[in-house]
Amino acid sequence: MSAPGAEGGTGPAAYDVDTLAEGVRSGDRRALARAITLVESSRAADRADATDLLATLLPDAGGSIRLGISGAPGVGKSTFIQAFGLDVVARGHRVAVLAVDPTSAVSGGSILGDKTRMPDLARSPDTFIRPSPSGGTVGGVARRTGEAVLLCEAAGFDVVVVETVGTGQSDVAISGLVDLLALLVAPGGGDDLQGIKRGVMELADLVVVTKADGELAAAAGRAAADYRAALGLLRPRFEGWPPRVVTCSSLTGEGIGEVWEGIEEASAALRETGELAAQRERQAVAAMWSEVRALLTERIEGDTAARAEVDALERQVREGTLSPAAAAARLLASLS
Repeated sequence: MSAPGAEGGTGPAAYDVDTLAEGVRSGDRRALARAITLVESSRAADRADATDLLATLLPDAGGSIRLGISGAPGVGKSTFIQAFGLDVVARGHRVAVLAVDPTSAVSGGSILGDKTRMPDLARSPDTFIRPSPSGGTVGGVARRTGEAVLLCEAAGFDVVVVETVGTGQSDVAISGLVDLLALLVAPGGGDDLQGIKRGVMELADLVVVTKADGELAAAAGRAAADYRAALGLLRPRFEGWPPRVVTCSSLTGEGIGEVWEGIEEASAALRETGELAAQRERQAVAAMWSEVRALLTERIEGDTAARAEVDALERQVREGTLSPAAAAARLLASLS
């Protein structure tokens, strides 16, 4: 079977799937990077190999704390993740960071600059940082992020951080990939509670007020009090775990340890009550149906006869002679 070449794209076969799987299991970061490149590939041959690779490594996955990091642009997500990651590594853990960068609607490209924004963390032998383009996927994550999480776990990383694009209220798909969500907010932005509205706030298990140092320290304290009051009006996602609000400074390190301690406590509580296992089961089923929808769209777009049917149906919908629901039903009937 074929396998990807160097990180960033597929090329001449360098591994077969079994060899690549062994490299991932051994914690080889280069093998892990190639494995993620393989599962992100859209080539038909690569997708077949990616399916085999994931099936081989699935028994080795599942042992990490999966943490989502979200927040509006400019809140300091990369700076926070570097300080947080170094603190967690110092406690004896191995940390993988999967950072999703926005894809341009004009050029189709992404900057993928997360390693340059986390230089100290990138140099640690106990970390792995992988930026991936969102590829136009809505909800702040990329289509294959969930599969990349499984690969990182199989490689022995016991803390997997998923950093979202950071688009605010729409940044909610992350809840389908992680165990816990930390929502980063900044102080001193005027009406703090308007920064990120109810949609993503209801999903947060930990609200982290960043930049709590210097002249912003007092503002961070006030913002934290406001968020505690706001969260008191919302129903917690999990029974027995009301969301916490903490302040921290990524520059001084103040409060970073408290963030990790809150995550550990929440994870332990969810495991004890069975909530964690139940949530991961729901996420796995939802991921299956998400892939069904994506594959159905790809099948339609790649089939000449189906495309002709789509063009005809779209014309009737535009002209108002056929309802969207009826057009969809006809299209699905034509595929059977």
